[in-house]
Amino acid sequence: MTACPLPGEAAPEDDAPLPSALIAVRPERLGAARAGDEEFVAEEVPVALEYNGLSHAVMLATPLDLEDFALGFSLTEGLLASPADLLDVEVRSRPNGVALQLRVTARCEALLKERRRSMAGRTGCGLCGTDNLDQVFRPPQRPVPPLPEGLRDAGALVPALSRAMRELAQAQPLQQRTGGIHAAAWCGVEGEVALVREDVGRHNALDKLIGAMARAGIDASQGFAAVTSRASFEMVQKAALAGMPMLAAVSAPTHLAIRTAQACGLRLAGFVRDGRATLYA
Repeated sequence: MTACPLPGEAAPEDDAPLPSALIAVRPERLGAARAGDEEFVAEEVPVALEYNGLSHAVMLATPLDLEDFALGFSLTEGLLASPADLLDVEVRSRPNGVALQLRVTARCEALLKERRRSMAGRTGCGLCGTDNLDQVFRPPQRPVPPLPEGLRDAGALVPALSRAMRELAQAQPLQQRTGGIHAAAWCGVEGEVALVREDVGRHNALDKLIGAMARAGIDASQGFAAVTSRASFEMVQKAALAGMPMLAAVSAPTHLAIRTAQACGLRLAGFVRDGRATLYA
C-alpha cells in the first residue's frame, strides 16, 4: 500500500492513484510482543475543498468516502442550502494530499465569496478556522424534528441505544484493523444500524455520514445518529443542522454541547454503553 508522501518525501504525479485508507507498517515492539509483526495504521491526508475553483478549507481526513465528505461538510458548514446546490464533485490526487473540486450553483458561489476565509483543520479540529464569534453558532434553518414515535418511550430508548452501539462496533472494518478510527452510524427506531462511515476525525465521520444520507435520500427525522466519541459542540450542531432528532455518543458531552442541544431541541445521550445511557438534553 502506498501512503501520501510526507514533507521531504518524493511526491507522486498530479492525479496519481488516491492514497489508501490503511497502511501496512512493521513497528518495533517492546515487551513480550513478537518483533517484526506487520500491522495496519490509519492514513490521514490533507483534503482541500475547492468550490468553483475557490479554495475554502483544508482538513485532515481518511481518504475514503470523500464524495460523502464533500457533501456532508458543505451542508453542515452552511455552504450549501440543500444537496441540489452541489452540481458535481471530482476527487483529485495531488502531490501533498487530495483536492475535492466541487461545482456548485451560482447562488452558493456568491455566498462563498462573501464568507471566504482560510481554514486549516486538524484531526480533532474544533471550529475549523472560524474567525469571529458571530460565525460560531449557526442555528438550524428548520426546527429539529421530534424523536420518532418508537423512541419516545424511555423503556424503548435504552435497548435501541444499546443495540446501535453494539452493531456499530461490529460495523467498523477500519477500526478493527487499526484501532485508531472513529465512526458515525445512522440508526433506525429500534437501533438497527443502517449506514456507517469511518474517519480518523470524529467530525469528519459525522460529515461523511450526513453526506451519504443526503446522497441516498434518507429521511434524517426517522432515526438517530450514534458516534464512537465524545459529543462536542460542533457534532451537536452538525446533527441539528442535518435534521437529526438525536445524537448518541459512547463518551461524554461538553457543557457547550449540552446547552446547544437544549437550545436546538436535539435529544443528546452520552455514555451509551453496557445497556445504559445518560440523557443530557
